[in-house]
This record gives sequence, C-alpha cells and structure tokens, in this order.
Amino acid sequence: MKLRVFNFLDYFLLFSVLILIFIGILFIYSSGIDQYGVLTAKGQNEYTRQIFFAISGLVLLIAMVVIDYRKFRQWSPWLYLAILGVLVYTLLFGKVVKGAKSWIGVGSFGIQPSEFGKIVFILVLARYLETSSKVQEFKRFVTAMFLMLVPVGLILLQPDLGSASVYIPVFLVMCYMAGLPKRYIFYVLALGCLTIVLTILPFWESMIYKQQIPFFKIFSDFRLRLLIVGALAVITLIAVAGYIIFKMEYFYWIAYCFSIMTFALAASYLGGKVLKDYQIMRLIIFLKPEVDISNYGWNIYNSKIAIGSGSMLGRGFLQGTQSHYRFLPEQSTDFIFSILSEEWGFVGGLAIIALFALIFVRGLIIVKNTTNVYGYYVSIGIVFMIFFHFMINVGMVMGIMPITGIPLLFLSYGGSSLWTAMTGIGLLMSVNLRRDEFYDSYVED
Repeated sequence: MKLRVFNFLDYFLLFSVLILIFIGILFIYSSGIDQYGVLTAKGQNEYTRQIFFAISGLVLLIAMVVIDYRKFRQWSPWLYLAILGVLVYTLLFGKVVKGAKSWIGVGSFGIQPSEFGKIVFILVLARYLETSSKVQEFKRFVTAMFLMLVPVGLILLQPDLGSASVYIPVFLVMCYMAGLPKRYIFYVLALGCLTIVLTILPFWESMIYKQQIPFFKIFSDFRLRLLIVGALAVITLIAVAGYIIFKMEYFYWIAYCFSIMTFALAASYLGGKVLKDYQIMRLIIFLKPEVDISNYGWNIYNSKIAIGSGSMLGRGFLQGTQSHYRFLPEQSTDFIFSILSEEWGFVGGLAIIALFALIFVRGLIIVKNTTNVYGYYVSIGIVFMIFFHFMINVGMVMGIMPITGIPLLFLSYGGSSLWTAMTGIGLLMSVNLRRDEFYDSYVED
C-alpha cells in the first residue's frame, strides 16, 4: 500500500499531542527552578532529557504510523512473551526507584518495562478478542483475564500498584466493547472494589474512626475470618450445585454474589499482608488527608494549595511558590498538573483538559470509523489507557482520587511513559490511515 503523504498523519491528534508535550517541557523546566530563581542541576537534567524523550518519541510515533498496525497482530504473542520475560528480569535484577523494583537500565538511564507492557497487552488482547469471537463466552473471558493477570501479577510483585492498576480497567473496557457479558465484567469490578474496601477497613477503624467496631473483629482474628470465608464458600458451592441440578437462575445469582464476598474477604487478608505501608497510607490519606498531613498527606495537601492559589489566571509562568520552595515532592512527574494550575490558573488547567478532550474525541472517531476488527479493539484500548491516566492523575492532584503514582501522559517527566503514550498515538494514526481496509496477507485464516 502506498502511503498518502499528506494524509498519513491525523493533524488534530498530532497537534494536540505536540502542544501538550511542549507545555510539559515548559513546566518540567519550571519545576526545576529553586526559591532563588535558579535552575537546579536536577532540573536542568530533567528538562534536557525530556526534550530528547520528546524528539525520540516523535520518531516512534511516525514509525508506528508507517508500519501497518496489522503486522502487530502476528507479532503480538511474541511481544507479549518478550515483555513477560523483561518483567521477570526486572523483578530479579531491576533497580529500586521510589520503593519499587520496576526499572532496568545502565547508569542513570533507565526504562520502566511495565509502561511498554501496556501497549503490548493491548495488542495481544485485541488479537485474542478478535480471533475468539466463536469461543464460549465464559472460556473467552477467563482466557482474556489470564492474559491480563500474568503481567499484572509480575508488576504487583515489584511492587508497582500504579502501573498495575492501568491494566485492569483497560481489560474490562476492551472486554465490554467485545460484547462479553456484562455480568462477567461487573463481577471483576465488584470483586476488585470490595477487596480494596475490606483491605482498608481495619486501617480506617484504627486511624480515622479511632473506635473499635465489633463487626471488624473478623479482620483482626484470623480464625474468625477463616470461619466466615469457609461459611461463604459452602453457601457458594451449595448454590452452584443447586444451579447445576435444578437449572434455576435463582441459584446462579446466589453463587454469583456469595462468591464475590468469599474471594474478596480472602483476598483482603492477602492485600493487608502484601501492600506496603505507604500504599495503605495513600488510600487512608485519600479518605482523610488530615490523618498524617506532615508525612503521607503532605503531597495532596500542598497540591490543593497550589491549585487553589492559581485562581483564575495563575501566578504567572515561573512564579509558582509551592514548586519553587519544594513543597511539592515528585513535582515534575506525578504533580505536574499542580504546578501548571498554580502558574496558569484555572484557564491553563482548562486548556489542558480541552487538549485531552480533543485527543479523546479524535480517538473515538477513529474507533467508530475503522472497519478492521483488530484495529477497533486496539484503538479502544489505547484511547481508554490515555483516558484512565488523565482521569486518575488529575483527580489525584485535586484530592478526588487516591495517590497512585500514575503520570499525566505527555506532560509528566519520564521517557518510558512518554514513549508509551506516543507509541499509542502512532498506532491510533496507523489504524486511522488504514480505516477502510479489510484483512490482507497479514491476517491468518
């Protein structure tokens, strides 16, 4: 196929991305300014590196457009195995950064494989969902979930809760768009939410409520918890047997609900043991920042101050105080939106939201217009991956979402996240370029 030279780029999408990256570089520079108005050595390093990441990321984007995305349909299983191997290597020999062994590299230069794994996961899940349309629904959903759980499990062992949390909603949205039963998707969603709630409850009791609740004894008494889990499991098994014997939907829904409670209560025990103290505290701080405002609540407290002090038009570029006086840790990465809101105000924040909205609208148009099933699933996964990053990060800095360490794509400092985002945009453009083409020689019968 000959590339249409002037049409191979989606200019609305490209310009939105480039403007966001340019703004990101500006505020990475601003984050490196100290209280004396001098650019620190760390700030200089991040600023110049981000320019390199942006230029090389643009090369990646164009490469993804030029390469027919349907080739990745054949390559995706091998890419998936490769990224799993890299994740295992990272777990064994990676560098510890911010409490997680999630980086590999040489010297000061490192990459975060879990970021690239998001794109690979979308590619391989899109292939499976396309080729399994005639597979029995339950088997199809379980197999798709297995493809998600393997990388997520390896990332959680690092432990990197932020990166792992991106895979799950992307998986659920892609399965929903593939027409899998809503009850399966809701099951995973309900199980995850209930597990998180049950994991946090004992900490909420001791740190926020500060009074003993008799019911909460099941969380501190292992034998009592085990007894309740066993009882719930028995009820679930009886309901399953009843459904098999009598074929009554009533038994199905009893098994459905009680199995969620069984697995969630059991998983919450493991969650309390596996999650690090700082990860638990992030969730507690989300509920009540004042619990530990001088330590774990410091970030969100100062982030709110920065956003609020920006008012309508902001303090002016390079005039922020929260960042320059170092009240905001991780200000060039997780809290880049806070700096922008302080210096450019509500209007600046609204402009960023508008640029992201344009990306989402263009992405959804690409999803709607493609005639290729594989391209349809790939586009959905990428659009929602970017959307989830945006919603969580912006919500996090405003205090309406828990702190998870998820960067704001295109703006936050970091090569791995920027390259991942630009690779995704390139794939979207590749799908759009070939939107009217059906299967060709790349597709296996």
